[in-house]
Amino acid sequence: MSAAAPQHAGSNVSPRRSVSPDQPREMTPPPPPPQPHDDRAESAGNKPAICPSDHASIVPLEKPSPDTKKIPKQSWEYAVRSGVAGGIAACAAKTVVAPLDRVKILFQASNPRFQKYTGSWSGALKAISDIYRQDSVRGLFRGHSATLLRIFPYGGIKFLAYEQIRGAMIRGKDQETPVRRFMAGALSGCASVFATYPLEVIRVRLAWETKGTARITVRDICRTIYNEHPRVPPPPSAASLHSEAHLPKPAAEAIAASSVAMNKVTLGTGLSNFFRGFTPTLWGMLPYAGMSFLTHDLAGDFMRQRRFASYTVLPMSERSQRQLAPNKPAPLRAWAELITGALAGFVSQTASYPLEVIRRRMQVGGVVGDGHRLTMVEVARNIMRESGYRGFFVGLGIGYVKVVPMAATSFYVYERMKVWFRI
Repeated sequence: MSAAAPQHAGSNVSPRRSVSPDQPREMTPPPPPPQPHDDRAESAGNKPAICPSDHASIVPLEKPSPDTKKIPKQSWEYAVRSGVAGGIAACAAKTVVAPLDRVKILFQASNPRFQKYTGSWSGALKAISDIYRQDSVRGLFRGHSATLLRIFPYGGIKFLAYEQIRGAMIRGKDQETPVRRFMAGALSGCASVFATYPLEVIRVRLAWETKGTARITVRDICRTIYNEHPRVPPPPSAASLHSEAHLPKPAAEAIAASSVAMNKVTLGTGLSNFFRGFTPTLWGMLPYAGMSFLTHDLAGDFMRQRRFASYTVLPMSERSQRQLAPNKPAPLRAWAELITGALAGFVSQTASYPLEVIRRRMQVGGVVGDGHRLTMVEVARNIMRESGYRGFFVGLGIGYVKVVPMAATSFYVYERMKVWFRI
């Protein structure tokens, strides 16, 4: 009877080696092949890597925990988490630039007290100093409480809607086009404006007030806006519509009756005062939100190119377990993410600023002038007549100083909150 050859401790025995039929089988299984030494696994305290030779992160050989499961984008859980992440990001961004935001509103709305400061960078600093000298820090953050009440749902709805609309419009790499990205951003911006515009009007009016004799509350501003009744032209009569517009008599009577009813509702409730400037806001939101998300996505793609990835993309060894989800773009370093957000703010602000100036003028229409409710075209004509084309860009310099860090903070915090919420 032949005995099995002795095995040396240093020999590398393959567990799949075939055994001759005339040889007896071993009673004990062959020893496993020695594992290659992995300093990364030892230092991290993890189990051996699945593929020690690759550059992947050390993944323990165990089932993933329920916390790391993938959440479907079309689920309610994903929508709630993305909405909360967007709201927190928007609040953080607005808090960073709150003093500059108030000065910009005072410049845009042509507040008589601050007209002397417009037109220069030093004027913005002098305006901030003037506000601080009169009302201290509270004056720089006047209206910020209303801002946070508005910006949390605004940011939450905007980012939530963008994720859902983008998922519906872009289902693969072949559909990842600039037009679809722009439309997803524009529609998400419009959805957020529909839900939060009255709070925006309240915030602007709080920031516009500069009288320091008494503290002005949100309730006071709401009462003031509600009770403002601008002069409305008399509704057309049925006879004039029939003779001048050549409308059939039944149609002219119906239009005249509807006009009378609308005038009564407007003058009796004052609710329409909370939607001053709503039309230019929608027009302005299309290029602002569309260009913002489009520029952020394009800048992110540029940063992730192979030639820049070693400088801009977070290395695998520095990523957390939550950042290793499949089918996700590689996370950027902090400075790279801030730059992409800053570029998005710069481009979107430039594209939408003229419409923003028109909107601010319409929102304070019950405060300045004779209270006549001007249309979007009338406001644009007045600006052109008073200041020329430069009037549409008054305050743009401070607008850049405000929007660029705000957009950078917003996108940065949102991307980090997505990691925190595992979406």
